Amino acid sequence: MSIAPTTTDPIYRPAEKLGPIDGRLVGLLNDARDLPFLHFIAWANLTILPFAVYLFWPGQFRWWLAVPYLALAIFLMGPFVLMLHNTCHRPLFRKGYRFLNHYIPWCLGPLFGETPDTYFAHHVGMHHPENNLREDLSSTMEYRRDSLVDFAIYFARFFVGGIAELSHYHARRGRLKLLRNLLAGELLFYLAVALLAVWNWQATLVVLVAPFLICRFSMMAGNWAQHAFIDPASPENPFRNSITVINCLYNRRCFNDGYHIGHHIRPTRHWTEMPLEFSRDAEEYARQDAIVFEGIDFFGVWACLMLRRYDWLAARYVPLGDRKRSREEVVALLRERTRPIAA
Repeated sequence: MSIAPTTTDPIYRPAEKLGPIDGRLVGLLNDARDLPFLHFIAWANLTILPFAVYLFWPGQFRWWLAVPYLALAIFLMGPFVLMLHNTCHRPLFRKGYRFLNHYIPWCLGPLFGETPDTYFAHHVGMHHPENNLREDLSSTMEYRRDSLVDFAIYFARFFVGGIAELSHYHARRGRLKLLRNLLAGELLFYLAVALLAVWNWQATLVVLVAPFLICRFSMMAGNWAQHAFIDPASPENPFRNSITVINCLYNRRCFNDGYHIGHHIRPTRHWTEMPLEFSRDAEEYARQDAIVFEGIDFFGVWACLMLRRYDWLAARYVPLGDRKRSREEVVALLRERTRPIAA
């Protein structure tokens, strides 16, 4: 398999002539290329939001309704989280409408398992500055990245103590606004869960608690895969501590999130520019011996690692430039990059 200079992942360009509704909506945005986010918000407002209200309505909850509700929540969760991700790095609404930026994390976020403002405090406020190194609270370096046991320890640490560690991190660095927003979002979410459970515990379990558990697991599995293959000689190098996945359904549904190397190189790069950046800088990716997979997403990579199916990963590995490796050499490279890195 050889890599082409371009990929098939989406490069969204606003139409030259927009309809009357989209034409007005674009006027609210910092960047017209983010119009798909408003389409997604509208879709969520018309589907999962009224469904959630219906489940809480007195006398309407039925356990069998949990199945279609959670199926819808899981289906929309990936695009939502990556919309949240992009709008954390690049605020969606322009000056004069900035109050609307709170709608995504505070109103829609809890329906998809995201406690308000926690994602920003963790991802933008901590993960990117620390770059998966020792001070990164979600760093994968010390773990064996093809071990289910190590992943279970990693997830348990995050799930049980992650908020306390993140609070301490921001307090030590004097980032008091991030700390206040983090604690406010977490505490208000748990308070809302407690109060709504008194009102209707069944709906609370389905609408808020189950997505919360699913989302936190998914985020840690995704981060594990994104930073599974680390070069111990250069763990600070985004080309060698992150991976990129191309030409997969995940990128088409989740706003090109698979281009994780490019995202760590420049976190504010617009999501529509990711495939172009990868094609333009393909020679640098090759020179850095970056790890790129094709036709698989981060959760597929995570599953392959948990099953230790390096042969499946090798079949999706994209050779870059003139570098040629046999299937066995690719497997050896991937195994080497998943070993724990000592302090």
